[in-house]
Amino acid sequence: MDRSHTLVEELLANLVGHQREEADASGLRHAAVAVVVTHSGGVPGILLTKRASTLRAHGGQWALPGGRLDADETAIQAALRELSEEVGLHLDPGAVLGLLDDYPTRSGYVITPVVLWGGVDPELAPNPDEVHSVHHVPFSELQRPDAPNFVTIPESDRPVVQMFFGPSTIHAPTAAVMLQFRRVGLEGTCERVAGYEQPVFAWR
Repeated sequence: MDRSHTLVEELLANLVGHQREEADASGLRHAAVAVVVTHSGGVPGILLTKRASTLRAHGGQWALPGGRLDADETAIQAALRELSEEVGLHLDPGAVLGLLDDYPTRSGYVITPVVLWGGVDPELAPNPDEVHSVHHVPFSELQRPDAPNFVTIPESDRPVVQMFFGPSTIHAPTAAVMLQFRRVGLEGTCERVAGYEQPVFAWR
């Protein structure tokens, strides 16, 4: 059995055993993000994008591929569509490994993370209108000993969660999804992240 097959089997087993929490989406917009697992250069990891600086909302920030659900669209359908539109990776529903907990944002969304198997060394074609660059984040980065990090802010009594990639600090909601993927997918445990705060700049 090759390493990528073993990886998929382990992730699938951990995700199937996860009791997902759904958030009350009343009055909020529903969005989905794709947590795409790939085996690139012999190293397992997930895809992370740097958003184009020209975007009106959150330009230049780190993000998982994703966006708002269209009418009559499921979270899985939206994650697959956004992944295709943003980074040119075309997957079908058979690539779905599982779903993580919903994450309500300060900007008025409920995000559903969809975990997908993206394959070995996938070819990507980022859309320059939306994506500045696409990065492969090794699992070793998700499991760094200095992550997660929590900071306090005067605007909230909830801890702000941070994750890291190289020298960059990644904030919630992306950091919250990355952390729960680490706990559930990689470590086979559970840590609820909906109560973790976002930095004030992400509230808009």
